[in-house]
Amino acid sequence: MTQIHLFIALLLSCCLLQKTSSFSLGPTISTSRRTRSSDSKLFAVKPPKKSKKNKKPAGGGGGGFGSSSADASNANNNSKVRSVSGYQGSGTKPLRIAANTFDALRQEYGEDACHDIYVRSPLNDASTFWFVGKVARCMDITKLESSSTTVAIIPTPHDAVISQKRLILEYAKRQLRPQNMGGPFSEGLELWIAASSGDREMDAVQNKISLDHVTGSLASLSDGFHVANVGYNPEIYVGDEVTKGGLRIVRDEEGKPVKPVFEINESVKF
Repeated sequence: MTQIHLFIALLLSCCLLQKTSSFSLGPTISTSRRTRSSDSKLFAVKPPKKSKKNKKPAGGGGGGFGSSSADASNANNNSKVRSVSGYQGSGTKPLRIAANTFDALRQEYGEDACHDIYVRSPLNDASTFWFVGKVARCMDITKLESSSTTVAIIPTPHDAVISQKRLILEYAKRQLRPQNMGGPFSEGLELWIAASSGDREMDAVQNKISLDHVTGSLASLSDGFHVANVGYNPEIYVGDEVTKGGLRIVRDEEGKPVKPVFEINESVKF
């Protein structure tokens, strides 16, 4: 358990006594929240091999001479988003790639390249924002991946979320917290990002930072954006968190704290 997780565990203990936090506490919430550690890897389970058939695409070839403009458009779109097909559990390939990319970017650029991500489920509880992990982005224009037809640009934090939107939401509602985001609550899920970069979970719990609503779609991404330049580190629940839930905070409709800032008693020693 890292130092920040120890701080959060202490903080939750203080909250039970002081009740001054806007942190949403259940009757017996676990305090062992953690994200996937950077040294752990997510491995995809390979599906059974399918027989190969020689199929020709309708309306022309698969590339080069004779390829349609739709083919080029699809190829461009594929470079902008992490494709998701069906249920995305913690061992599937897109999530593994996103997580390993995050690790590489985090190691290269540190926490300044990272932002905390939250999901709001209005049909379940409009005031609760669930921590679902972090995104990271490449910060060096000389190291950016790019397509052959566009000039690469440094992605924004919102680009990092939009391009991985479906992956994050599928993981959150199916794997992380289906009790609050899946089934009848799955419509209208929202993604929110910490207004400041870095590991800001503690600041969020202490009501020191706001969240920004991430809106937009594939069309919002510039021609120079490439999804290989961003990554996602999923939150993983352990122990009681699986049933009781992990880190979540309370914010208003604009993502602002609803209660004042509070501090941890600095006299308490670990």
